[in-house]
Amino acid sequence: MVGETFFGDFDLASAAIWMFWIFFAGLIIYLQTENMREGYPLVDDDGSPSSGPGVLPTPKDKTFELRDGRGSITVPSGQNVDRQDLAMAQTSDSAGSPYVPTGDAMVDGVGPASWAPRRDVPELDAHGHVKIVPMASRDDFNVSAGRDPRGLPVMGGDGEIIGRINDMWVDVPENMIRYLQVDLNPEGSGKIRLIPMNMARIKADHVYVKSLHAHLWEGIPQTKKPAEVTLLEEEKVMAWFGGGAMYANPKH
Repeated sequence: MVGETFFGDFDLASAAIWMFWIFFAGLIIYLQTENMREGYPLVDDDGSPSSGPGVLPTPKDKTFELRDGRGSITVPSGQNVDRQDLAMAQTSDSAGSPYVPTGDAMVDGVGPASWAPRRDVPELDAHGHVKIVPMASRDDFNVSAGRDPRGLPVMGGDGEIIGRINDMWVDVPENMIRYLQVDLNPEGSGKIRLIPMNMARIKADHVYVKSLHAHLWEGIPQTKKPAEVTLLEEEKVMAWFGGGAMYANPKH
């Protein structure tokens, strides 16, 4: 009717605040659902479906094309399958009870020596080039500060000299040393292993690695290519040194 205001008896402020809360609730549900694309569906410690999967359902599959021609991945269903048949046993039937190794924890990759099944391809930089390479393959890298460890002997946690550093592996875009390369053969015949830089201490006359004793050095996982390390290989190398921190010393 002429002279009456439109929505004269309608509380627009109340409608606006309710619309905001509805939108905000929908946004939270959407973000939480998208967050469930990685690490889902949940499983219990024994690998069975989780008894408490959560309030929201697992989202539908979404396929992402990977860069540099590395195919595609579909999540959540197409993720890397967790490692199966691990040599470990639960100490109690109670949920959350710790697990203990039942075999050679270093070789089986459990406990501190555990590793995740990452992709068996090298990490690339923004231009599609391999990020981590031996310094010997790069003319534009040199040691500008601190001690150059090349040529120094390597001492393990038991005081044994096990080899000599003959190269370093650099993260090219980050300008960082990621690994030291050690030759375990005194004659330098190419029995090469990688030492994560954060597990080594460069002294005045040697490189000290506390986490490994002499009998563990040859077991360090090797790279398939002499000048390239994949994400999976990095995972296993780091796990070997992490496991050695607990398992190398029989007294632990």
